[in-house]
Amino acid sequence: VQAAEEAFEGRFDGEFPLDVFQTGSGTSWNMNANEVLAGRANEILTGSRGGKSPVHPNDHVNAGQSSNDVIPSVLNIADRLEAERLCGALGTLAKVLETKQQEFSAIVKIGRTHLQDAVPMTLGNEFGAWARQIRLSHQRIQGVFPRLEELALGGTALGTGLNTHPEFARRTAAKLSRLYGIPFRPAEDFFEAISARDVQVELFGALNSTAVALMKIANDLRLLSSGPRTGFGEVLLPSLQPGSSIMPGKVNPVLLEMLIQACAHVMGKALSVTIAGQNSPLQLNIMMPLLAHETLSALDLLTRTVETVTENCLRGITADTGRCREQVDRSLALVTALAPVVGYDKAAQLSKRALQEGKTLRELVLEEDLLPPGEADRVLDPTSMLGNRH
Repeated sequence: VQAAEEAFEGRFDGEFPLDVFQTGSGTSWNMNANEVLAGRANEILTGSRGGKSPVHPNDHVNAGQSSNDVIPSVLNIADRLEAERLCGALGTLAKVLETKQQEFSAIVKIGRTHLQDAVPMTLGNEFGAWARQIRLSHQRIQGVFPRLEELALGGTALGTGLNTHPEFARRTAAKLSRLYGIPFRPAEDFFEAISARDVQVELFGALNSTAVALMKIANDLRLLSSGPRTGFGEVLLPSLQPGSSIMPGKVNPVLLEMLIQACAHVMGKALSVTIAGQNSPLQLNIMMPLLAHETLSALDLLTRTVETVTENCLRGITADTGRCREQVDRSLALVTALAPVVGYDKAAQLSKRALQEGKTLRELVLEEDLLPPGEADRVLDPTSMLGNRH
């Protein structure tokens, strides 16, 4: 027990030199652990490190177990712990976006579809949509937790439980639950828990959709912060470093680009996980080391990246209220509210003429005496187009 506790603390990390690309069952990792623990236990008992007596790597350390139930269980436990970390980072990100949603709730701007001017919305609406995306990503990841908490331990080689104690699975799961504060439990079907790794594929589906959401948000913010003179310029990002070695004063969205690259990397891993999950011929998956590497590295990458972007970029975002208002006033999208009053065809004609002549819709409405000034102001007021959800 002392040897296991010391290993748990990381004291023997240097004694695990094996590469991820090894036998597909992860038996090399399991035997490596058995030998390290037996060697340290013998040192505690006899003063001499190593050997197989009085503690034997297989007869004692591996008693009642098989690599085939140990490695899937370790993979589930590790993924569950790392997924908890990512959920914490996503929760913080969602709160920051929700704070910005409230902060920008009164700032009217032009919405865009197909990258073309659409109808007015608030900047808060935009941040609120992103916050909801992150909340849903959080929920998708958490939704996998119950399957990750099922452990194959006790199934031994195939799922029959050969050579193990009938209470081993239940007691081991209970011990791990107390250790981590997570409700681990014996698998509902040990044969499934050993022969298939669908839960890692399911988890990565949630990670992939999270990466999609994060990349969308990062790209949107790059667009909205573009400028400062010739872009959208609706939001201002914190300045972190010079953006160019040749253009003085240029500032680039460096952390957003970091996030985009991290998300692309995770999306690429999704294919590896799909292939690895599929490679479960008959009673055992034969790509578990690759599954472990891809899921754990993706979880860690997303966690670290989200934490960095949240703290060093998103918290410091501000709005250029004047720029938002200027673009609303210049937008021809206000013609949507004019159509019910003057008719679709007339509204379309006014929109084209405003674009050709560089005039505002209000100017043309008054010029053609279509509406009195007060009524024109009321109809073309962008805040009247926000509906009841702003």
